[in-house]
Amino acid sequence: MMVTVKFIGALRHGSGADELAIDCAEGAPVRELISKIAREFPELKQSLIDSQLEDPRANVLILVNGKEISALDGLETKLKDGDKVVLVPVVHGG
Repeated sequence: MMVTVKFIGALRHGSGADELAIDCAEGAPVRELISKIAREFPELKQSLIDSQLEDPRANVLILVNGKEISALDGLETKLKDGDKVVLVPVVHGG
């Protein structure tokens, strides 16, 4: 199945594109998609994956079809063919 992934802000540079179609297994959870992106684009791994927990970082907002994944099933949100996933880096400062 194909999922469209849109990269916002600094994540565009690491992916080399604003938007990509990524092939995933049917019903794959968001967690697997993020891991696949980190493998295919190593320059994004530090931004997407917490190296100690080997889990997606909390400083990336993940939307599936316009809804933040915390309003769905979190990282276990199942993806369907044609879904649109948006990755937005969250900037912290003081």
